[in-house]
Amino acid sequence: MDQGTDAASPPQESKRRAFRPATLDALNFLLADVRGALGPYLNVFLVTQQHWSQSEVGVVMTVSGLLGLAVQTPIGAAIDATRAKRGLVVLALALLAIGAVVIFIWPFFWPVMVANTVIAVVGDVFGPAVAAITLGLVTSRALAVRLGRNSAFDHAGNVAIAVVAGGVGYLFSQRAVFLIVPVCAALATAAVLAIPGSAIDHRRARGEADGQTNQAGPEGLRLLLSNRPLLVFAGCAMLFHFANAPLLPLVGQKLAAHHKDLATAMMSSCIIAAQLIMLPIAIAVGHFADRVGRKPILLIGFAVLPVRALLYTLSDNTAWLIGVQLLDGVGAGIFGAITPLLIADLTKGTGRYNVAQGAVATVQGIGASVSTLAAGELVDHFGYNAAFIESAVGAAIALGVLALLMPETK
Repeated sequence: MDQGTDAASPPQESKRRAFRPATLDALNFLLADVRGALGPYLNVFLVTQQHWSQSEVGVVMTVSGLLGLAVQTPIGAAIDATRAKRGLVVLALALLAIGAVVIFIWPFFWPVMVANTVIAVVGDVFGPAVAAITLGLVTSRALAVRLGRNSAFDHAGNVAIAVVAGGVGYLFSQRAVFLIVPVCAALATAAVLAIPGSAIDHRRARGEADGQTNQAGPEGLRLLLSNRPLLVFAGCAMLFHFANAPLLPLVGQKLAAHHKDLATAMMSSCIIAAQLIMLPIAIAVGHFADRVGRKPILLIGFAVLPVRALLYTLSDNTAWLIGVQLLDGVGAGIFGAITPLLIADLTKGTGRYNVAQGAVATVQGIGASVSTLAAGELVDHFGYNAAFIESAVGAAIALGVLALLMPETK
């Protein structure tokens, strides 16, 4: 099946043929590299090299995260409205690269706070924009497979950047890892500009039905707020991220404490272990989501998380911790691959696909930001196991709510 064709009309068909699927593959791969060179590496760098306390790291991550959250839904609305989706991605890449350079030059509290806030804000652009571009490039029949392919290339990029970052951290320093970001941002810019703007159907990219006028403003938002399955999923997503967000940084810190000279390599090992599992999981989700439905697959992803959190409490052995991290590939891999497809189901014909993505991302981010602060406080006062148990409880609640209240959306 040609991922870039559409049967709507001969002119549109010719536009679709101008799109080469490999360009979207490259964009997903390189955006993973850009984001992956920051993420957990910043947390570990600040604790192990700059000697920040867990509470200080928690404050910076929470404040910057919450400020970034405030713009997620407006960014989704802007992506719905604009035809310059590629331009938004390019602008976000430039600002993210600047933020990484600031952290490299001035790794102190206020510069890191400001830079991390900018990074959190512009990071809101990538997921919704790429999903929207994908929605505008492929037919509904091809969407599940294409989104699974997007996710697979995203995970492949995460593996690649973890290997590169581990090598850079080992050969030079943890701090040098942040200089990878501008390089990857430049390559990602070239990839997004290689996608012809004329190939994107902007009506379809916002989930708009044929002959429909896009619903903007309060009326469109009320439509989302009256969508009960979407609200249930958003609540489950918030709990999932509350439980999942602190786990990898905490495991990275435990490994770094036992292998101070290999801190970056240890973090890379954790990331690679999970991403190698996520890659085939994403492809499988794309192939099976239309056959078995969305909910059974999603339940598997949610069920893995509380088990993983509890397993971390059983041993501090390096091989054990990295082995348990493999389960992140199943849970987070399923969640990441199926979420844009599930939101497309729930918002089909509304013209508010990207606003819905922004809203769900906002509540996910609230869960992740609050959990970072809470986990930091628990580790400082009660130890790592208390933070792992807190995550397990949150994940179990999310699983129960999903099983009882979330309908099938296929």
